[in-house]
Amino acid sequence: MKTSFWQAGHRPTLIAAFLYFDLAFMVWVLLGPLGPDIARDLGLNAAEKGLMVATPTLAGAVLRLVVGLLVDRIGPKRTGAITQLIVMAGLLGAWMLGVHSFAGTLMLGGILGFAGASFAVALPLASRWYPPEHQGKAMGIAGMGNSGTVFASLFAPVLAKLFGWNAVLGLAVIPLAIVFVIYMLMAEDAPREVAPKSFGAYLEPLRKADAWWFMLFYGVTFGGFSGLASSLTIYFTDQFGLTTIVAGYCTAACVFAGSLVRPMGGALADRIGGIKTLSAVYLVAAAALVGVSSAPTLASALSLFVVAMLALGTGNGAVFQLVPQRFREEIGIMTGLVGMAGGIGGFYLASSLGVTKQLTGNYQIGFLLFAGLALVAFGGLTAIKGKWRTTWGASLQGVRI
Repeated sequence: MKTSFWQAGHRPTLIAAFLYFDLAFMVWVLLGPLGPDIARDLGLNAAEKGLMVATPTLAGAVLRLVVGLLVDRIGPKRTGAITQLIVMAGLLGAWMLGVHSFAGTLMLGGILGFAGASFAVALPLASRWYPPEHQGKAMGIAGMGNSGTVFASLFAPVLAKLFGWNAVLGLAVIPLAIVFVIYMLMAEDAPREVAPKSFGAYLEPLRKADAWWFMLFYGVTFGGFSGLASSLTIYFTDQFGLTTIVAGYCTAACVFAGSLVRPMGGALADRIGGIKTLSAVYLVAAAALVGVSSAPTLASALSLFVVAMLALGTGNGAVFQLVPQRFREEIGIMTGLVGMAGGIGGFYLASSLGVTKQLTGNYQIGFLLFAGLALVAFGGLTAIKGKWRTTWGASLQGVRI
């Protein structure tokens, strides 16, 4: 007999995973909302601005693999505590010493990558408490912590105007510290933990083609979400001449849409299957990004970004309805690998937007290229879905893929 979702797992851990993820994501994208102010003070060009906001995304991608390994070795709770302490120390150091050069922004971005690696902690922390039929909802609620990017977009520009952008780095430590205490009190590792493996065994999933497919699929959905979350404040200020505060509000609206639907994407995938959900996601996202590439007004661009983020956020939840079904015993390392691919996708989008702006004077080619990647993902999913449904998908009882 199946139990209800709220009875099936451990609610305090789910809440702790969400809060930890939420605040970690807030600081992970912090350089995006602060980007226009930092670029003005340090004299950065468009390509440097793109690389600055993309660096935390790339660092987070690489560190997700390392963190995924630690999760399977020492457990998600302790791993999350370590990464939180590193991020808080890095922000305090940057606030006290100051960031005075482009190289300094890249170093800070590397430290903020540990916040992006929180993905490889929060999802296994929540997932291991829940049975297969509730994976989409559990992963969706924990993953909704990417809504922290909304707080960065809403508050960072306002605080920067009041106190200066460097002060925001120190102020961000306050909510991080509060959530750290809550996390340590509420989070618990699931009693059925995966036995530690040899280092080589951690990379075993890469021998399976399905792992690479999931990495591609998440590289597009989460890559699109995180890349846009990091870049939109700069885009709105450059493209439409908005102030950083108004651009932050516009970015927050887009990011909120993508964050809000992540658990809905997981729940929808539980109901109709992750494959059907993702298929629609890629087509809608591609169409919206093509529209954005030539949007003539702020209203049209904002509307299309909201549509794109709604689709990408739904896709984030759908991918992680599927991953635990295929790789339940390797969920820690697979979360790291798939999350790494998502971060690489975000780095590509954010940096390519900066490069295309520098080379061509506009962002059009960058958006068109990423729309093309969404169509590539749709084609790959169409090619592989029949095999999935007749192999590992066929062995699942009462679970749609």
